[in-house]
Amino acid sequence: MKKVKLAVLVSGSGTNLESLINAVNSGIIKDGQISLVISNKETAYALKRAENAGIPSFIIKRSSFDSNEDFDKYLLEKLIENKIEIVLLAGYMRILTKPLLDAYKDKILNIHPSLLPDFGGAGMYGIKAHEAVIKAGVTISGCSVHVVNEHIDGGPVIAQSRIKVMPEDTPQSLAKKVLIEEHKLYPATVQNFISTQVQL
Repeated sequence: MKKVKLAVLVSGSGTNLESLINAVNSGIIKDGQISLVISNKETAYALKRAENAGIPSFIIKRSSFDSNEDFDKYLLEKLIENKIEIVLLAGYMRILTKPLLDAYKDKILNIHPSLLPDFGGAGMYGIKAHEAVIKAGVTISGCSVHVVNEHIDGGPVIAQSRIKVMPEDTPQSLAKKVLIEEHKLYPATVQNFISTQVQL
Protein backbone atom coordinates (compact mmCIF):
# COMPACT_ATOMS: atom_id res chain seq x y z
CA MET A 1 0.00 0.00 0.00
CA LYS A 2 1.17 3.51 -0.82
CA LYS A 3 2.36 5.35 2.27
CA VAL A 4 0.64 8.58 3.29
CA LYS A 5 2.91 11.61 2.93
CA LEU A 6 3.42 13.52 6.18
CA ALA A 7 4.91 16.95 6.82
CA VAL A 8 6.11 17.99 10.27
CA LEU A 9 6.12 21.68 11.28
CA VAL A 10 8.70 22.59 13.92
CA SER A 11 10.18 25.56 15.76
CA GLY A 12 12.52 24.10 18.36
CA SER A 13 14.70 21.18 19.38
CA GLY A 14 12.53 18.59 17.66
CA THR A 15 12.36 15.74 20.17
CA ASN A 16 8.84 14.91 19.01
CA LEU A 17 10.06 15.00 15.41
CA GLU A 18 12.78 12.54 16.41
CA SER A 19 10.19 10.25 17.99
CA LEU A 20 8.12 10.37 14.79
CA ILE A 21 11.17 9.61 12.64
CA ASN A 22 12.06 6.67 14.89
CA ALA A 23 8.47 5.43 14.74
CA VAL A 24 8.53 5.43 10.93
CA ASN A 25 11.86 3.59 10.91
CA SER A 26 10.71 1.01 13.45
CA GLY A 27 7.34 0.39 11.81
CA ILE A 28 5.17 1.91 14.55
CA ILE A 29 4.06 4.35 11.87
CA LYS A 30 3.79 1.77 9.10
CA ASP A 31 1.35 3.54 6.79
CA GLY A 32 3.06 6.94 6.61
CA GLN A 33 6.35 8.54 5.68
CA ILE A 34 7.75 11.92 6.70
CA SER A 35 8.34 13.63 3.37
CA LEU A 36 9.00 17.18 4.55
CA VAL A 37 10.01 19.19 7.62
CA ILE A 38 9.28 22.92 7.73
CA SER A 39 10.56 25.34 10.39
CA ASN A 40 9.87 29.01 11.00
CA LYS A 41 13.16 29.24 12.94
CA GLU A 42 16.52 28.79 11.25
CA THR A 43 18.09 27.95 14.62
CA ALA A 44 15.71 25.02 15.28
CA TYR A 45 17.72 21.89 16.07
CA ALA A 46 14.83 19.95 14.55
CA LEU A 47 16.28 20.90 11.15
CA LYS A 48 19.47 19.01 12.04
CA ARG A 49 17.38 15.99 13.02
CA ALA A 50 15.65 16.13 9.63
CA GLU A 51 19.00 16.42 7.84
CA ASN A 52 20.40 13.45 9.78
CA ALA A 53 17.37 11.41 8.71
CA GLY A 54 17.68 12.46 5.08
CA ILE A 55 14.33 14.30 5.12
CA PRO A 56 13.99 17.44 2.95
CA SER A 57 13.45 20.59 5.00
CA PHE A 58 12.61 24.26 4.48
CA ILE A 59 12.96 27.38 6.62
CA ILE A 60 10.17 29.91 6.14
CA LYS A 61 10.65 33.17 8.04
CA ARG A 62 7.64 35.21 9.09
CA SER A 63 9.64 38.40 8.48
CA SER A 64 9.63 37.65 4.74
CA PHE A 65 5.85 38.14 4.52
CA ASP A 66 3.40 41.00 5.02
CA SER A 67 0.87 38.97 7.01
CA ASN A 68 0.38 35.69 8.81
CA GLU A 69 -2.01 34.65 6.03
CA ASP A 70 0.63 35.30 3.34
CA PHE A 71 3.11 33.26 5.37
CA ASP A 72 0.68 30.35 5.55
CA LYS A 73 -0.18 30.62 1.86
CA TYR A 74 3.48 30.16 0.99
CA LEU A 75 3.77 27.28 3.47
CA LEU A 76 0.68 25.76 1.84
CA GLU A 77 2.33 25.98 -1.59
CA LYS A 78 5.27 23.95 -0.26
CA LEU A 79 2.92 21.34 1.19
CA ILE A 80 1.02 20.99 -2.07
CA GLU A 81 4.23 20.90 -4.14
CA ASN A 82 5.37 17.96 -2.02
CA LYS A 83 1.96 16.23 -2.21
CA ILE A 84 1.61 16.28 1.58
CA GLU A 85 -1.56 14.58 2.83
CA ILE A 86 -1.37 15.05 6.61
CA VAL A 87 0.38 17.82 8.59
CA LEU A 88 1.82 17.21 12.05
CA LEU A 89 2.72 20.02 14.44
CA ALA A 90 5.64 19.17 16.73
CA GLY A 91 6.61 22.13 18.90
CA TYR A 92 5.50 24.54 16.17
CA MET A 93 5.18 27.96 17.77
CA ARG A 94 2.81 29.62 15.34
CA ILE A 95 -0.98 29.90 15.21
CA LEU A 96 -2.27 28.56 11.90
CA THR A 97 -4.48 30.81 9.79
CA LYS A 98 -7.45 30.22 7.50
CA PRO A 99 -5.64 29.41 4.22
CA LEU A 100 -3.82 26.46 5.81
CA LEU A 101 -6.71 25.36 8.04
CA ASP A 102 -9.14 25.32 5.10
CA ALA A 103 -6.83 23.44 2.75
CA TYR A 104 -6.01 20.77 5.33
CA LYS A 105 -9.28 20.68 7.24
CA ASP A 106 -9.26 17.72 9.67
CA LYS A 107 -5.81 16.73 8.37
CA ILE A 108 -3.62 18.63 10.87
CA LEU A 109 -2.65 17.13 14.24
CA ASN A 110 -0.91 18.68 17.25
CA ILE A 111 0.53 17.31 20.48
CA HIS A 112 -0.15 19.43 23.58
CA PRO A 113 1.49 18.97 27.02
CA SER A 114 -1.67 18.82 29.14
CA LEU A 115 -4.98 16.99 29.35
CA LEU A 116 -7.10 19.20 27.12
CA PRO A 117 -9.36 21.06 27.49
CA ASP A 118 -7.56 21.82 30.77
CA PHE A 119 -4.49 24.05 30.51
CA GLY A 120 -4.91 24.80 26.82
CA GLY A 121 -5.42 27.94 24.77
CA ALA A 122 -3.43 31.12 24.22
CA GLY A 123 -0.16 31.22 26.15
CA MET A 124 -0.39 27.60 27.29
CA TYR A 125 2.61 26.06 25.61
CA GLY A 126 5.76 24.29 26.73
CA ILE A 127 6.83 24.94 30.30
CA LYS A 128 3.98 27.45 30.80
CA ALA A 129 1.43 24.64 30.67
CA HIS A 130 3.36 22.67 33.29
CA GLU A 131 3.71 25.75 35.51
CA ALA A 132 -0.06 26.18 35.38
CA VAL A 133 -0.64 22.52 36.25
CA ILE A 134 1.66 22.74 39.30
CA LYS A 135 0.11 26.02 40.41
CA ALA A 136 -3.41 24.55 40.15
CA GLY A 137 -2.42 21.65 42.39
CA VAL A 138 -3.98 18.96 40.21
CA THR A 139 -2.83 15.38 40.78
CA ILE A 140 -3.12 14.08 37.21
CA SER A 141 -1.62 15.60 34.07
CA GLY A 142 -0.40 14.28 30.74
CA CYS A 143 -0.59 15.08 27.06
CA SER A 144 -3.18 15.24 24.31
CA VAL A 145 -3.21 14.79 20.56
CA HIS A 146 -5.88 16.87 18.89
CA VAL A 147 -7.08 17.89 15.46
CA VAL A 148 -6.13 21.51 14.76
CA ASN A 149 -8.85 24.04 13.98
CA GLU A 150 -9.33 27.81 14.29
CA HIS A 151 -9.51 27.62 18.10
CA ILE A 152 -6.14 27.39 19.89
CA ASP A 153 -5.90 23.86 21.32
CA GLY A 154 -9.66 23.66 20.70
CA GLY A 155 -9.97 20.95 18.06
CA PRO A 156 -11.30 17.46 18.80
CA VAL A 157 -9.03 15.48 21.13
CA ILE A 158 -8.31 12.04 19.65
CA ALA A 159 -5.88 10.58 22.21
CA GLN A 160 -4.51 11.28 25.68
CA SER A 161 -1.94 9.83 28.04
CA ARG A 162 -2.11 10.42 31.80
CA ILE A 163 0.54 10.57 34.50
CA LYS A 164 0.46 11.30 38.23
CA VAL A 165 1.65 14.69 39.42
CA MET A 166 3.68 14.02 42.55
CA PRO A 167 3.87 16.49 45.48
CA GLU A 168 7.59 17.00 44.82
CA ASP A 169 7.16 17.69 41.09
CA THR A 170 8.34 20.99 39.64
CA PRO A 171 7.33 22.32 36.22
CA GLN A 172 10.67 21.03 34.93
CA SER A 173 10.34 17.51 36.34
CA LEU A 174 6.74 17.33 35.15
CA ALA A 175 7.81 18.45 31.68
CA LYS A 176 10.31 15.58 31.49
CA LYS A 177 7.72 13.00 32.54
CA VAL A 178 5.10 14.31 30.12
CA LEU A 179 7.61 14.43 27.26
CA ILE A 180 8.27 10.71 27.67
CA GLU A 181 4.53 10.14 27.24
CA GLU A 182 4.38 12.48 24.24
CA HIS A 183 7.07 10.45 22.48
CA LYS A 184 4.94 7.30 22.86
CA LEU A 185 1.48 8.78 22.33
CA TYR A 186 2.08 10.92 19.24
CA PRO A 187 3.53 8.23 16.93
CA ALA A 188 0.90 5.66 17.93
CA THR A 189 -1.89 8.19 17.42
CA VAL A 190 -0.50 9.28 14.04
CA GLN A 191 -0.55 5.65 12.84
CA ASN A 192 -4.14 5.19 14.09
CA PHE A 193 -5.17 8.44 12.43
CA ILE A 194 -3.60 7.47 9.11
CA SER A 195 -5.23 4.03 9.14
CA THR A 196 -8.62 5.63 9.84
CA GLN A 197 -8.13 8.07 6.96
CA VAL A 198 -7.14 5.30 4.58
CA GLN A 199 -10.36 3.42 5.35
CA LEU A 200 -12.59 6.42 4.64
